[in-house]
Amino acid sequence: MEWLPFVMFAFVCFALMAGYSVAFTLGGSALLFAGVSVAMGWLNPSMLNASAQRIFGVMNNQVLVAVPLFVFMGVMLERAKIAENLLDAMTRLFGGLRGGLALSVIIVGMLLAASTGIVGATVVTMGMLSLPVMLKRGYDQALSTGTICASGTLGQIIPPSIVLILLGESIASAHRSSYGGDPINVGDLFIGALIPGLLLVAAYMVYVVTRVTINPALAPSNHDLPAIKMGELIRSLLLPLSLIFLVLGSILTGIATPTEAAAIGAAGATLLAIYQREFDYARLKDVMLSTTKTSSMVFMILIGASIFSLVFRALGGDAQVHGLLSEMPGGVVGAIIVVMLVMFLLGFILDFIEIIYVVVPIVAPVLLAMGVDPIWLGIMIALNLQTSFLTPPFGFALFYLRGVTPDTVTTRNIYRGAVPFIFIQLGLLILLGIFPELATWLPEFLSE
Repeated sequence: MEWLPFVMFAFVCFALMAGYSVAFTLGGSALLFAGVSVAMGWLNPSMLNASAQRIFGVMNNQVLVAVPLFVFMGVMLERAKIAENLLDAMTRLFGGLRGGLALSVIIVGMLLAASTGIVGATVVTMGMLSLPVMLKRGYDQALSTGTICASGTLGQIIPPSIVLILLGESIASAHRSSYGGDPINVGDLFIGALIPGLLLVAAYMVYVVTRVTINPALAPSNHDLPAIKMGELIRSLLLPLSLIFLVLGSILTGIATPTEAAAIGAAGATLLAIYQREFDYARLKDVMLSTTKTSSMVFMILIGASIFSLVFRALGGDAQVHGLLSEMPGGVVGAIIVVMLVMFLLGFILDFIEIIYVVVPIVAPVLLAMGVDPIWLGIMIALNLQTSFLTPPFGFALFYLRGVTPDTVTTRNIYRGAVPFIFIQLGLLILLGIFPELATWLPEFLSE
């Protein structure tokens, strides 16, 4: 009986690896194990009455309204070719510098991360738009693909990230169900992620500049690119930047909640599409259909995960996890290391949404009870998952890029290019572990 929650967890992981639907696997597996437990007399069926209340709580959560709005914003910017125009402007602005194309990819990846917050969309978009140009200009395959993959995963940590929204809500919900009260809000998580996110972008750029300085053959200079006119620069660069600053600025200053800022972003992306003359009924229909599909997937997973976590706790799984982590050698530090390692490995086989709503509700209450700062914990998890999604041979970002690269680009070069960026992210993860203030100082400063 005491191992039944872990058997259920393992069953879910195997079912997901077998390709079954995430949402129905989570909910279905939980109901299956609950039914067996009730039949064997191990579980009181009245404990399942809270499932309806949990589902209603997901449907009634105003914070989660930000998810479809941010998805709409990102898809609209992509479909209206604003991302394509942005990359073209940055390429012409920095293309004359050695390694300028790679630097442009990092900057645009950061901006796309701040506008879409979805790793797959950013990696695919950057791969389709920038990789052919970089290869045509004589850039090294490994450097090009590694830069694109690493820049695409910035959507995990650069706010407003959908990962951070779901992560913040998951941590708050887990703490609320175990101890009551909300230890974290999504706005604070956005603020806390700014410094680590910008440090990561700066580290990427320093690495690229250092590599091309040591070995100029990796990134030839391209002085034949046409100069960009001021009007084109304003239209292609400053307008999307203004939208991103408006969304983030309204959250940072406390003028708007993340949900209200998401509404501003969705409306602003639509106005930008109209201004760029890339807006029509067919495109709007396509954007809304894509947003509906993505949002439906997210919320069905939320409902399935809420049932899973309820059954897991009813079977005593939370007490088992608490006992395991509390007795871990090294105390809090040992528990954090084990949790991060498990999440890193699960990132090879599960998507971030699955990890956030399967693993986080199990471990977050225990770690918070041990005195771990919730903002620091959320950003550590986001950065850890970002590193996992970039790590060969199972990294999701690598699979996304492989799907849009020509056959002349070898998988070996994609893997080889990602390795230096993995070490950069691991270095930041260790730095964040040693100096939690990198994540906690700015939220505390702005709250004073």
